[in-house]
Amino acid sequence: MRLLDIPISFSGVAIRWLFSRITTAEKGKVMPTAKLNKRTVDAIRPDGARTIWFDTDLKGFGLKVEPSGVMTWLVEYRVGMGGRGAAKRRLTLGKLGALTPDEARQLAKDALAQVHAGADPVAVKAERRAALSMADLCTAYLAEAEKGNIITRRGSVKKASTLVSDRGRIVRHILPLLGSKPVRDVTRSDIERFLRDVANGKTATNVKTGKRGRAIVTGGKGTATRTVRLLGGLFAYAIQQKLRQDNPTHGVRKFADQQGERFLSSEELARLGEALRQATDAGVPWNVKLDRPGAKHLPKDDASRRSVISPHAAAAIRLLILTGCRLGEVLKLRWSEVDLERGLLMLPDSKTGRKVVVLGAPAVEVLSAIPRIEGCPFVIAGEQPLKPRADLKRPWSMVRRAAGLDGVRLHDLRHTFASHGAAAGMGLTVVGRLLGHADVKTTNRYSHLDADPLRRAANAVGSSLSAAMERRPDTVLNKAGG
Repeated sequence: MRLLDIPISFSGVAIRWLFSRITTAEKGKVMPTAKLNKRTVDAIRPDGARTIWFDTDLKGFGLKVEPSGVMTWLVEYRVGMGGRGAAKRRLTLGKLGALTPDEARQLAKDALAQVHAGADPVAVKAERRAALSMADLCTAYLAEAEKGNIITRRGSVKKASTLVSDRGRIVRHILPLLGSKPVRDVTRSDIERFLRDVANGKTATNVKTGKRGRAIVTGGKGTATRTVRLLGGLFAYAIQQKLRQDNPTHGVRKFADQQGERFLSSEELARLGEALRQATDAGVPWNVKLDRPGAKHLPKDDASRRSVISPHAAAAIRLLILTGCRLGEVLKLRWSEVDLERGLLMLPDSKTGRKVVVLGAPAVEVLSAIPRIEGCPFVIAGEQPLKPRADLKRPWSMVRRAAGLDGVRLHDLRHTFASHGAAAGMGLTVVGRLLGHADVKTTNRYSHLDADPLRRAANAVGSSLSAAMERRPDTVLNKAGG
């Protein structure tokens, strides 16, 4: 701390007093002391070495100042209040900013009261941390993630959609199998057993959630692999919080994640296109069984038993196919982010951060034909003008059934875009950039479709070998002799 860092509003006496304390501390004689309130704490600055400012009123209450500028509240005491011969303890109360001076002072008083009663707050805290369960760790992890304090390997905070998936895997798989186990006691063998149990359906369930909802959890190898990856993040957080020193998920061999391998063939795309045209014109026939109770109340003629989807819903499905965008990127797309003249979508946020989508001519044509709703900023209008459409479940279910594409997900349209691009010889780098992949490994799942460069190479090598083999020995000899 320097004299120039002290606010001018301090009185001359206060300045001389603080300066004398700082000078004494720098000489290594005593730690600086002050009445630790908001005004004095605001005046404290790091001075290149770790310093602890102790309070003049409450013995043992202090503020540790790191050279980096991080400041942490603490309280020091001797076990059992047994004088200088007793062991000294230092209890961390929390960081400045998370705790105000008054809040930290009250926590210090509470801790010292426990000491007077014969307790050791540091030992109690260590015991609690050691006994922390996996359920407690999951709760703390999700709370920090929601605050934006969990940083992914891409250097960004977790998206809301990712947190929904994390929470589901924690509730459906981690808590039932590992929730009661202490964090410190989880071993690599426990993780391997967890992987097998989830893969074999031990956590499978089918329960009603709310008035109309239902959670159908099947488990499987893909789910097991992705949940173990989440466990790796949980234990990395535990290491950061000094709850353990190692990550038991390291070295665990996981199942290959085959998610997203489904894509539509040219024939299936033709059926999908026809179903979309039917859904927006005449409508999709209802899936009804006339022998069921209540069927007599249905309309008698087939023309009345059809459902038409909105042009916005149909356009959204077409854009998913023609751009390779994720569902959320299309549903939340605003007209202000669309540049039809240059053929670009300027997405301010996506799963991998800010993203520019290059549009092909067919996608531009679809966007140009979408009717604009006055007062609605979103390209895909929903029921509420100022809110994006929540999902495409109903229209996609109708179109998929009409096209005979049972089991095909909306996300498979993104894989269809990528697979057809790879098969057309665009190269994985270009396909990855069109999809907005942050990691080339993600695009590598389509490498088996990128056949054109290999085929050209195979043709060249094969032609050379064939030409060599077609040359007859007598021809070669004649040429040599002539």
